[in-house]
Order: sequence, then C-alpha cells, then structure tokens
Amino acid sequence: MQFSVGIEYAFHSLFYMVDLPDHKTIGIREIAKLHGITETYLSKVFTKLQKAGIVRSIAGVKGGYKLARRAEDISFWDIIEAIEGPSFFFRCAEIRKKNIFVYDPSIFTDKCPCLIKVVIQEAEELMRSQLRKKTLRWLYDHVHRDFSIEKRKAIADWLKAI
Repeated sequence: MQFSVGIEYAFHSLFYMVDLPDHKTIGIREIAKLHGITETYLSKVFTKLQKAGIVRSIAGVKGGYKLARRAEDISFWDIIEAIEGPSFFFRCAEIRKKNIFVYDPSIFTDKCPCLIKVVIQEAEELMRSQLRKKTLRWLYDHVHRDFSIEKRKAIADWLKAI
C-alpha cells in the first residue's frame, strides 16, 4: 500500500491555510511556487479537496483558496480520502472460487466471506479510525509551536505578500 504524493502536497498546502484571516485566500500559483511543483498538478489536488468540501475557491482578482471548514473539523482521513478516494485498498478478487480444488462453488457465499479480505479490511478500518482522530489543527499546533521566531516571521511575511 502506498499513498500518492498528492496527499503530502495536500497536507503541506493546507497547513498554510489554517490561520488565514477570513478575508485572505491563497492562490494555486503561490502554493505551487512554495512547493516547487507545477500549478497544473496542484490544481488537480485542490480540485479533489474542493470536491470533498475541505477547501473552497474564491473567484476574482484577490481570489484563491481557503479552508471550507475549521481546521479542527478536518481529519487526516478526510484529506487522504479526498485525494485517494473512499474505497478499501485491498480489493478481493475472489480467486479462491477459481481454485482447482473447488468442486462446489456454491459453498462460497456471503455467509462465507474471504477471511483474507475480512482481516485486511479490519486492519484498514483501524488505520482509518486512527487517522480520523488527528486533525489539521492538531498538525498545525504541533508543528508550528516548534518553528523558530525567524521561520514564523518568514511565513507571516509570505502570507502578507500574497
């Protein structure tokens, strides 16, 4: 299992939106420049975040993006699901039904689920549960408090300039 790099860009981009003043937005161009990636790629990430209700787009000259919900209401899982989608990572192909030792395929019914699938999906649900407990606000608070005064000032100056 491997998440796409889009998740990392989403987290790092959303981080800078946590304490934006209500009247302020951040444009794709500025965020892409910050991360050293193309605007096209980041636009695709933000389209998914917007569709999931994590960010909203503000049109116009001073337009850009801002959080659509409070940072404490956006879980890690919300962000991951927005980028990767809601489906389970493991998709059982039911290969057991094609096994040469299966003489009666009727024994494989919903009453007899594939235990491999059951165990892996239980593990995935535990992971999702843990990711739902951590929020964007939690991330911001834990990371931001360790920033030097110089780094905080540099970020504040960058936000003012955009």
